[in-house]
Amino acid sequence: MIALLQRDPLAFLLTFVVLVFSLVLHELGHAYAAYLLGDATAKRQGRLTLNPLRHLDPLGTVLLLLVGFGWAKPVPIYPPAFRHYRLGLFVVSIAGIVINLVLAVLFALLVRGLFALDPVGVVMTLQGEGQTGLGLLALAAFFASSINLVLAVFNLLPIPPLDGSKILQSLLPLSWQPLLWRLEQYAWLSFLLILTVLRGPIQEVLRLARRVFFGFFFG
Repeated sequence: MIALLQRDPLAFLLTFVVLVFSLVLHELGHAYAAYLLGDATAKRQGRLTLNPLRHLDPLGTVLLLLVGFGWAKPVPIYPPAFRHYRLGLFVVSIAGIVINLVLAVLFALLVRGLFALDPVGVVMTLQGEGQTGLGLLALAAFFASSINLVLAVFNLLPIPPLDGSKILQSLLPLSWQPLLWRLEQYAWLSFLLILTVLRGPIQEVLRLARRVFFGFFFG
């Protein structure tokens, strides 16, 4: 993203807007899924909204811009309120990931559509050898697709408090649940590890995901 800012401020602005609403839709997906499954905690705390100020975490947003992965404010849930504990925890946890994957696919398809309309201009813009209107849109759509893919894959990691840890938790024995929920208290330690020891391996996983994903659409 920083490289995009230096290369094309307008494309960066378009992509940043998509980034904000991708984070918002991710968290809104969690909140709405929880509400449908019987837990109104997020609704009571004003998280059933498209207002970015209700969802964005300043540090997580900045890190997404700087290092390529980040997060928004976790949606508060009260799992005992779910009509079915395991199903509720699984669906709520995966809802935001599914939204980001759908957005990643839609933006990738948009790039392909723009390429069909202006192949020379799109390739020229993506390679930094010039710029056309459709090429600029394709560049922003490409980064938007990449951002949403990163959000989906990053959140799939089974590290508390990321969504992947709750997806795994929904599959583990009920007797383990009190201990697993207590681990949420140490989210700060998880984020510290993500920014230090785990940063390199996570970036490798994200690079692999991007290579496979875009290889499928543009290979």
